Amino acid sequence: MQNKALRFLTIGDVVGKNGLEFIKKNLWNIRKEYNIDIVITNGENSAPGNGITKASAEILFMSGSDIITSGNHVFRRAEVYTYLDDECRILRPANYPAGAPGFGYGIFSFSGYRILIMNILGTVYMENVSDPFMTASRILEKEKGNFDIAAADIHAEATSEKAAFAYYFDGKLDIVFGTHTHIQTNDARILPNGTGYITDIGMTGVYDSILGVKKELVIKRFLTKMPVRFEEADGETALFGAVFEYDTVLRCVTDVSALKIFPEKKAE
Repeated sequence: MQNKALRFLTIGDVVGKNGLEFIKKNLWNIRKEYNIDIVITNGENSAPGNGITKASAEILFMSGSDIITSGNHVFRRAEVYTYLDDECRILRPANYPAGAPGFGYGIFSFSGYRILIMNILGTVYMENVSDPFMTASRILEKEKGNFDIAAADIHAEATSEKAAFAYYFDGKLDIVFGTHTHIQTNDARILPNGTGYITDIGMTGVYDSILGVKKELVIKRFLTKMPVRFEEADGETALFGAVFEYDTVLRCVTDVSALKIFPEKKAE
């Protein structure tokens, strides 16, 4: 008998060694505590110094991530290109040119359901890539009839672009969650036509930092306007994300909630 509900956990950008270590120590327990069926983790900052490597991706998979999404830093490490071509569970933004390494979306089987997951890159203050709206539309049209549930990680800078994307696909995508800014937004909700949405799920990294980086280095960059080599911060690490509950009988998202977890503390 199939479950009535599928519970998705989406995890915000995992930052460096501290983010990886937190995932490694805690994710399986988090899955159990929150009765999670599917984990989608943004791993584009999981390698030391930025980007993603085979080693950091395999830690995320081993630790309980089912699918890894990414963003504008996914191609930072050239050594990962072959791995992206070989591992369909890691997604790079679908609106990069067709010749780019890796896969922009995939259809995966969980609990007897075909789940389409796509990774889309915004274009406002970001890379000059293909239109995110048309890219997602082409994917949905191409795979029409081949999936039961559809989700998108919209990796974008501008909150307006993320919101516009979600409203444009309201009722066409079941789940839309934003990544990239590393700051969790307080707008988890269900849109008028049934799409579960949050503008940004935040990051998994050192909490007392600026986007996972040592505060003094970021402040120095703003004050001096000079190049500064960023270094990952040290300290207490937190996981930020969101949980989406999909009712398989009603065939819609029935609940969306932001999630914030600190070691040895209750979620907020």
